[in-house]
Amino acid sequence: MNKNFERIIDYSTQLGLDIIHRDDSEELVVVSNEDKGIYNLIIDCEEPILVFEQLIYSINKPSEKLFLRLLQMNRNLIHGAFVIDEDGKQLIFRDSLQIENLDFNEFEGTINALSLGLAEYSNELLALNK
Repeated sequence: MNKNFERIIDYSTQLGLDIIHRDDSEELVVVSNEDKGIYNLIIDCEEPILVFEQLIYSINKPSEKLFLRLLQMNRNLIHGAFVIDEDGKQLIFRDSLQIENLDFNEFEGTINALSLGLAEYSNELLALNK
């Protein structure tokens, strides 16, 4: 197993993330922590990049208002961004970091950014999708 993937598993455990799924051959892990608002966060080692993706929801009614507001919200996120998939049907939180020199603080920063972003914007995100 790759030492970078081992480090990702270790960081996840240190942060109290529950490992829901682990694929050593793909160097991919799915984690959750209900207290932090993290559900099925995919963490994928794609050398030289570490990719974080969490589905927020399926978009019911795409609108200019939704997309504009997402761009405004992204300005305030510490790490990562709210993004739309290629089909324009899913809202996802996504971040990417360089693996080679990744340290615990950077990894934790992404997890905290997701948690804080959802805490701050979850009600508004839900309202925008009605």
